[in-house]
Amino acid sequence: MGVFLETGRLELRAFTEVDAADVLALDGDPEVMRFVNGGRPTTERVVREETLPRLMRRYACWGLPGYWAAREPMGGGFLGWFEFRPVDERESAVVELGYRLNRAAWGRGYATEGARALIDRGFEELGVERVTANTMAVNVRSRRVMVKAGLRFVRRFTEEWPELIEGGEHGEVEYGLSRAEWTRGRGARGR
Repeated sequence: MGVFLETGRLELRAFTEVDAADVLALDGDPEVMRFVNGGRPTTERVVREETLPRLMRRYACWGLPGYWAAREPMGGGFLGWFEFRPVDERESAVVELGYRLNRAAWGRGYATEGARALIDRGFEELGVERVTANTMAVNVRSRRVMVKAGLRFVRRFTEEWPELIEGGEHGEVEYGLSRAEWTRGRGARGR
């Protein structure tokens, strides 16, 4: 599969085995992994045997992967990945949005740009009815991206995790966007 989605500054395409080194570097950065596992780098074995197969998985309800490698256009560098996958693998009505970008891409608007493009594609072409996203309550940068992408705060909640991550005592937050809210928002933007 070639490029799934292209914006002015991003190309999103399906993952392949060739992406292992880029994923290893991304998941090896303690700052990138801070809100994922407390900052522990992921080992090469875990990337090859667990992470990459998860990133390459296709979902039967739409025949597409749920994770997309993000690169700069025209063969540019690896920026990270975006998640846009069905919560229930049998239907595409509700999808989870996520993103993990390397530090060089932080603060440059890539996460918002990619999230908005995926949301638009989901509602326009993939039969999505609701987009949801979760993060730790203390992950202010990720929460800001969710809001800029058009999602609204839904709730604060707590989950039991095998290991405590600094800030985890403040719980998690969920943001969401329905097709109806997205449609109203497009009208307000003059699309």
